[in-house]
Amino acid sequence: MAHLQNEHLEVVAKKSAKNDNRFCGDSYYIHMTDEYLICVLADGLGSGEFAYHSSNAVVKAVEEHHAESVDSLMNISNRVLYQKRGAAVGILKVYFDTQEFEYSCVGNIRFYLYTDEGKLTYPLPVTGYLSGRPQKYRTQRFSYESNCKFLLHSDGLNLLNVKNMLKNRSVQQISAILQEESLRSNDDATYIVGSLL
Repeated sequence: MAHLQNEHLEVVAKKSAKNDNRFCGDSYYIHMTDEYLICVLADGLGSGEFAYHSSNAVVKAVEEHHAESVDSLMNISNRVLYQKRGAAVGILKVYFDTQEFEYSCVGNIRFYLYTDEGKLTYPLPVTGYLSGRPQKYRTQRFSYESNCKFLLHSDGLNLLNVKNMLKNRSVQQISAILQEESLRSNDDATYIVGSLL
C-alpha cells in the first residue's frame, strides 16, 4: 500500500493480484511535487506475467516523464506498449495552484470526483486499450473545490453506490472499504483514493 500526504492532499493506493498470483496485471504510480500530483493506473490485458509487463511499462514511462502534460503522457504510454499485450490506462494530474486537474483514460479504468456539496463527476473513458497503434485521447480538465475526494480504480473492483461510499468518510475509511471489495474480486484489483484539501 502507498500513502502520500501533505498540506494539499492525502492519497492511498493499493493493488491486489487475482487469486494471490505472483504477478498482478495492474500497476500504478503516484507522485507528488510542490506543484502537482500525478497518478497513473494501468490494467494490462488479461492477467499474469504478460499483463504485468504491459502495465509496468506504462508506469515506468510515466515515472520517467511525470512533468509532461497528460496528453503527452498518454502518447508516451501508448508508444511503450508497441508489440506488448496492451493495457487500459488512466492518468490524472492535479495542479495545486490553479485547483484544476487533467484526466485522460482509454479502456476500463473508472474515475470519480466527489465534491463536499455531494456532486459526483464521472468522465467517460474512451473505449479500447493502448497497444502502440494510433489512438485518439480525450483529455478533460476540471476545476476542484476544497475537501473533494477522488477515486480511480481498475475493473477488478465492482463498486455500487460510489457516491454513498465517498460521502462523509476519510480516505483511510474509504480505503478499508475498497480493500474489502478487493478481497471479493476474482480479478486483479487496484484503487487510488484521495482527498484534495
